[in-house]
Amino acid sequence: MPGQPIAILATGLVTSVGLSAPATCAAIRAKLTNPTATRFIDSAGEWIMAHQVPLEKPWRGRTKLSKMAAMAIEDCLADVPRKEWAQIPLLLCVAESERPGRLDGLDDQLFLEVQQELGVRFASESAIVPQGRVSACVALAQARELIYKHNKVRVLVAAADSVLTWPTLSAYERNDRLLTSRNSNGFMPGEAGGALLVARPNGKHLLLCTGVGFGMEQAGIDSEQPLRAEGLTRAIKNALSDAGCELHDLDFRITDLSGEQYYFKEAALALSRHLHQRKEEFDLWHPAECIGESGAVAGIAALAVADAASRKGYAAGPDILAHMANDAGQRAAAVLNFRNG
Repeated sequence: MPGQPIAILATGLVTSVGLSAPATCAAIRAKLTNPTATRFIDSAGEWIMAHQVPLEKPWRGRTKLSKMAAMAIEDCLADVPRKEWAQIPLLLCVAESERPGRLDGLDDQLFLEVQQELGVRFASESAIVPQGRVSACVALAQARELIYKHNKVRVLVAAADSVLTWPTLSAYERNDRLLTSRNSNGFMPGEAGGALLVARPNGKHLLLCTGVGFGMEQAGIDSEQPLRAEGLTRAIKNALSDAGCELHDLDFRITDLSGEQYYFKEAALALSRHLHQRKEEFDLWHPAECIGESGAVAGIAALAVADAASRKGYAAGPDILAHMANDAGQRAAAVLNFRNG
């Protein structure tokens, strides 16, 4: 992306710890968390705990996804006149097709339901991005093309996801992937909505995405092959090359890591492959510790937290590496820079 950075103009988040981006990011900064008992019981006879979004009614399934997506979009577009929304393409991020218990209608009906919820039709260049946790980076790459090749002034990247259905939870529980009293090597499930408004850089105090990269991991979490982090290593290499920098130039990392040792090991291996100069500190931030495993929203949440931290001055520095991974083996990375002048 040398010479073609895209800027994050605004963000929106709807999570278990806040129904707006400012509220959620403040809660994550304070390390607040809000897990509650679900309606489901694990194999030990204990209630499965999860990060559930408290809406005014007990909506479930695709209806709740559309509500969360609409709330996040309204949060993100609060400063954009509603009459201009129809000119903005919406890239809607949803769960990958390999997700166990994936809801029907995510590739067609959800987009229509979000528009109906908002009472607006987005631009014809809108699309669905069904890549789970790597969707945010995929959407950023698509947004860059829309902005620089198709002259779109702004692009909206949004997501809604939930792993709180019994078909999904039961599959993860059978494979010992949920965090329970009997299993510390797992994640706490969650749900969320998120949105990012991106455009060409147009001023100071903006978080820019200066590079994106992708890779494919053959030794997935369910594979018996030895993990060498080749997919994430390639994604980070491609993102750094795209941004024209090295890993030691960056100040900290922010990721979609949600508790499983496999993904923490992968991140550590990828770091060792790229970091050729000693750094005193290279923090690893993972918002999922506060909002849970939020699937396709995880990448957007990471970028929104990075944006808030940069704007409010509590980030570890202006240069950031974000990386994401999904269970299907797809890996993605983005290099971010906060322009402060």
